[in-house]
Amino acid sequence: MSESQGTIIKVSGPLVVAEGLAGARMYDVVKVSEKRLVGEIIELEGDRASIQVYEETGGVGPGEPVFPTFEPLSVELGPGLIESIYDGIQRPLDVIQKQTGDFISRGVEAPPLDRSRKWGFTPLRKPGDQVEPGDIVGEVQETVLVRHRIMLPPGMAGEIVRIGPGEFTVDDPVAFIKTSNGEQPLKMTQRWPVRRPRPYRRKLQPDQPLVTGQRVVDTFFPIAKGGTAAVPGPFGSGKTIIQHQFAKWSDAQIIIFVGCGERGNEMTDVLKEFPNLVDPKSGEPLMKRTVLIANTSNMPVAAREASIYTGITLAEYYRDMGYSVALQADSTSRWAEAMREISGRLEEMPGEEGYPAYLATRVAEFYERAGRIVCLGRTPEGKEQEGAVSVVGSVSPPGGDLNDPVVQATLRVVKVFWSLEDRLAFQRHFPAISWLNSYSLYSDVLRESFDRQATPEFMKDAAAAMQLLEKEAELEEIVRLVGKDTLSAQDRLVLEAARSIREDFLHQNAFHEVDTYASLNKQAAMLSAILRFHALGRAALARGVEIEAIERAAARDRIARMKYLTEAEAPAAIAQTCSDLEKELDVLEAK
Repeated sequence: MSESQGTIIKVSGPLVVAEGLAGARMYDVVKVSEKRLVGEIIELEGDRASIQVYEETGGVGPGEPVFPTFEPLSVELGPGLIESIYDGIQRPLDVIQKQTGDFISRGVEAPPLDRSRKWGFTPLRKPGDQVEPGDIVGEVQETVLVRHRIMLPPGMAGEIVRIGPGEFTVDDPVAFIKTSNGEQPLKMTQRWPVRRPRPYRRKLQPDQPLVTGQRVVDTFFPIAKGGTAAVPGPFGSGKTIIQHQFAKWSDAQIIIFVGCGERGNEMTDVLKEFPNLVDPKSGEPLMKRTVLIANTSNMPVAAREASIYTGITLAEYYRDMGYSVALQADSTSRWAEAMREISGRLEEMPGEEGYPAYLATRVAEFYERAGRIVCLGRTPEGKEQEGAVSVVGSVSPPGGDLNDPVVQATLRVVKVFWSLEDRLAFQRHFPAISWLNSYSLYSDVLRESFDRQATPEFMKDAAAAMQLLEKEAELEEIVRLVGKDTLSAQDRLVLEAARSIREDFLHQNAFHEVDTYASLNKQAAMLSAILRFHALGRAALARGVEIEAIERAAARDRIARMKYLTEAEAPAAIAQTCSDLEKELDVLEAK
């Protein structure tokens, strides 16, 4: 046995303990046993290491070798990431399927990026230019929607000696840089340790909305580009569908979808749907700007942690090119469960409900890698550029209990809380986001942007609509006790307007070809029409019109059908509905 080889002394599920690993460091990757299973050192005492293995350890026993690599767990970054589907440790699943069939064989390896494919490289700098870490030196047309910018990796700086256009594989040098350590080749790929955030110049306040096309989100609980959001809710309340909707329709330029410990059929839905879905802005398939990381519930538990870190590192890489990136993590509870299992096998002191004491720290470190930033490098014109990573993580607490440690740890760091309720889901109200329990801390900073992108009254209308919904919640208790007929006409009008907000505006069908997405302008027009109905109704009541006549107004049916108007039809049709409603109430008053 060579000096650089260790020996297994204990195997406990995904945890392997080995000794004789002198010189190894925390979070180094090792290959476990002759099967060369991928593992990561998570605890060190002298030359004894506790290793988290990202593959099934059945059949591995004491006495078998461990091979250190003396490198941290890293991902490969370069052209070819978009449209790919990886497992948690960035193995391309389509390539592995051809090698091993439908199930991943243990110890199988495959390069994350295709080594044989040639990319057309266009230089954006010339020989003699001085370049710094992160500077863009050229670009590759990765897909029809994504121009992949080739950047100097962090830590490399100097003068360009040679650079030119051509067809290159990811292993070919596209330029040579004269650095303080001599002439260095620049390839289209770079490697980056997943646990270390990629550097940037400075952070900015997230003040641009990430428009999702989901009315309850954009109107009442918006998220900013570079923002963070949590979607906790019980089983069956629609967390995965909401994640899919954000991935499909949010106006981020790049989508990273991480299936962290979710069921295989949910990832299958993504794989089947995304190639057939058309991006509303470009008309191209959504997969042309998407990377999928599939870590399903039947894959090894420990790999869930790797999938989360792999996803955020890929997101930071595209952020550094100046793109707005949206990362969907479904669900972080599965990652926390993996941490709990490993912590238990390490015999650490448990925290609340058996989770490790460092749960909140790990969750915070993950969400803190989101943000809107000024990139480390500059454009070929020497200008600074901005990028953003927005993170939306779903949480699956047992029984929908919001006091679950994972939910509480998440809520301490995220700025948007979309609370899913099984009560709404059972009523077939989707998205089942509670308008009374949810919140967004971005609403104030996004006000100016919404005024520009929608209408100056949009945020005021949203606040007025929320007041009606809150008033309805107060009146519902009275209605349950003594009945609706005992209410005043003004209160009955409030209930009618609030019902319209709930059923005609907040309810949205993810599977309807028109209703699945609503632009800000359409949302503003729809909300304005409902509030117009309430204002006209109040005026009509003051002039003596009966509340029953207002409730039966014919134009109400057209308000209910607004959601099914196309973006082109909506403005004129909604304006006509408001005009007809006004005329109808005038006629009622005359009678």
